[in-house]
Amino acid sequence: MDEGLEYRQKRIEEYRRTTVPLLRYLPWLEKNAGQPGSTLYQGEEGSGNALSFPVYDSTLMSFVKEAGASPLMYRNYSYVYTRNGIRTHEDERKIIASAELKDWDMLRGILSKYVLGGRTKGSLWSEAVKENIFCLVLKQMQKIIEYWDKPLDIR
Repeated sequence: MDEGLEYRQKRIEEYRRTTVPLLRYLPWLEKNAGQPGSTLYQGEEGSGNALSFPVYDSTLMSFVKEAGASPLMYRNYSYVYTRNGIRTHEDERKIIASAELKDWDMLRGILSKYVLGGRTKGSLWSEAVKENIFCLVLKQMQKIIEYWDKPLDIR
């Protein structure tokens, strides 16, 4: 019994160490929920053959860079989606809202889909901000850590 408690405390400490640095982006993510997180640059006026591309907010880019380098990334995130039958943003939100300590890897998988997937399909980063996925995942991770340990001081 004592061994189980010690193991859980080690896991919570690891989760705390990997999650806390990303929580500083929560205010920005909350403020920009429902917003695209990027604008479309279309080039010079009157240039009919200019290529348009997204220009991301610097805070979003910092978050994506930091999250992408963290141990929270789960390269096999597609398995989380197939194993749990996740197909829509509503499915993601339901799983995030009901996630517990044992579901930590599901949260990692959802976060990873948008962070890692956005490297090849840039619209995923904007989609995650607009659909509030980044914010919800971080809040649920914070809630799980605080439930099993103590409140986090993220200021």
